[in-house]
Amino acid sequence: MISEGLRTAFELLVSFDWEIYQIILLSLVISLSATLAAGVPGVLFGILVSIGRFKGKRLVKVLLFTSMGVPPVVMGLIVLLLAIGPLRPLDLVFTRTAMFFAQFLLVLPIIAGSIVISSEKTQVRVLETATTLGARRKHKVGLLVRETKPFIFMSLILAFSRAIAEVGAVMLVGGNIKGETRVMTTFIAMNTSMGQFGTSIAMGIILLFVAFLIHLALSRFRRDFYG
Repeated sequence: MISEGLRTAFELLVSFDWEIYQIILLSLVISLSATLAAGVPGVLFGILVSIGRFKGKRLVKVLLFTSMGVPPVVMGLIVLLLAIGPLRPLDLVFTRTAMFFAQFLLVLPIIAGSIVISSEKTQVRVLETATTLGARRKHKVGLLVRETKPFIFMSLILAFSRAIAEVGAVMLVGGNIKGETRVMTTFIAMNTSMGQFGTSIAMGIILLFVAFLIHLALSRFRRDFYG
């Protein structure tokens, strides 16, 4: 079964079938764009929560950490209900835009929660130094962002890995429409349900290979992180 999947994966790649490459490209575009779009608000929110001293902070953190574990299909259901409800005039049902928003909402708490955990470990030293130097709040945030760069990078990697592996939410809001909203994970789910395990394994291998290439490229820019 595995050997057949490897052979099929190779055949799919060298066949230069536009449908296959379109599926791969769409998966990358949606997952990368959703991760990058969630990066800025996720990082800022995480840092502000970690350094904040406000009533209800514990509750905010509980809600944030809880949302990190929300089942993807639930997030997809939320987006779908918004698309057929208050956002119906925008005609978002079974579109790439809906898939983007589903992944955006899915990875946003992952990024913010990771930043809260990591920045709280480094903020004591950083904030003590900044306070001694008379830094203002915005300067403290900027300093903390610089000091937590490796953790920010890690949170984005985790978020992207979560996004590109997602199937439930994108299947629900995208509909797995051929040539429009079909991505690698929904392609795998569809072929598995049809009993075409060789094709499913082949696309799974391609998905792993694409993720490997992305991490290999990133390792050339962040040698300090990958070692």
